[in-house]
This record gives sequence, structure tokens and C-alpha cells, in this order.
Amino acid sequence: MYTVELYARVRRAVQVDGRSQREVAREFGLARKTVRKMLAYPAPPGYQRLKPVRRPMLGPWQGAIDAILEEDKSRPARQRHTAKRIFERLRGEHGYTGGYTIVKDYVRQSKISAREMFVPLCHAPGEAQADFGEALVVVAGVECKAHYLAVDLPHSDDCFVAAFPARHGSFSRRPRAGLCLLRRRSHVHSLRQHQAGCSADPGRRPSG
Repeated sequence: MYTVELYARVRRAVQVDGRSQREVAREFGLARKTVRKMLAYPAPPGYQRLKPVRRPMLGPWQGAIDAILEEDKSRPARQRHTAKRIFERLRGEHGYTGGYTIVKDYVRQSKISAREMFVPLCHAPGEAQADFGEALVVVAGVECKAHYLAVDLPHSDDCFVAAFPARHGSFSRRPRAGLCLLRRRSHVHSLRQHQAGCSADPGRRPSG
């Protein structure tokens, strides 16, 4: 099972850095088929059972259990059947001869499946998620603290990071400028300017 971190590194190497799938597969020790799968999914896909669990001992009575659970949906929560009550009804009304545990497991799984919901994850073009942080960086051989803005674009699975030499009153207004730089593809030049200021004087606030 491959980690989410590995998925992200492989996808960035191909989709952002522009490297070939063959080269990335060789670097990470993966098959090219695996790399193609990682490019198709932003995260490792979960395990999916191909066939439902077989319960041969319970099979003839599953319909009766499903009918009871379906009736319970229209009842108040406190008046719904427990697994034990369903077990008792199966034995008394339907001639069930099996054990209680298998009934309890089936009822629990059925109730979980009924509550399960899937929300489609869809991001429109232009949506962004931003956050601020601090990190120690080395610029021109000098270690200094940088304040950074990280912006993630979920629709294209791209990202943008800009570092600032100091945090001040206008820092909170920089995200809009950073996004404009991203659209103009000139953020590297801006980042170099900030790094130069950080190297010259880590405590100096940039003008403007």
C-alpha cells in the first residue's frame, strides 16, 4: 500500500516538474503502470470489495431482517428493533435456528451502510485554499526565519508558495498579490527579491 505522501511526490514530479513517467518510475522504484495509476488518483484509492460477504447460514433469513430494518426507518428511534429483538423475532416467527452473533453482525453492517453518505469532491476552476506559516531557510549561506504563504489550487492540483522576510501589517494583504503573480507566472522573480532582502537584513521590513 503506497502512502499519500508518495502519491503527491510522484504526481508533482510528473505534472508540475514536467518529468517523464519512465524517469519518475526509475527514481522511486515503481513500475510505470503504478505511476500511471498514481496520476489517475490524487490519493490512494480505498479497498473495494468486489462481491458481497457470503453468509450461507443466514441467507434464507436475510430478507426478513431487511424487511424489519426497512420498517424501522419510519419508526421513532427508541421504538426501532435492536439486534437482539430481531434475533428473537427470527426464531419465534421465521424458524431461525442459527446463532445470535451472525445476526448481530449483519444488522450492524446494514445500519452502517444505511447511514453511509458520499459527497462528490469537486472544485471549480479558480478556487484556492491558502495558509500562512513560518520556516527556517538558508539564503546565501545565512539561516533566517521566513514567513510564507502557501496556496493550493485543488482543480488543477497545483500549488504556489511565496516567502517573505518579515511579517508586518501589510503581510495579510499579500495573498491577493501572490495570486496575481501566480497568474502571470512571475512568482519566481518576486520570491528572489524577497530572499535577497532576507539575506541582506533578516529583520528589515520591505518597503511599500
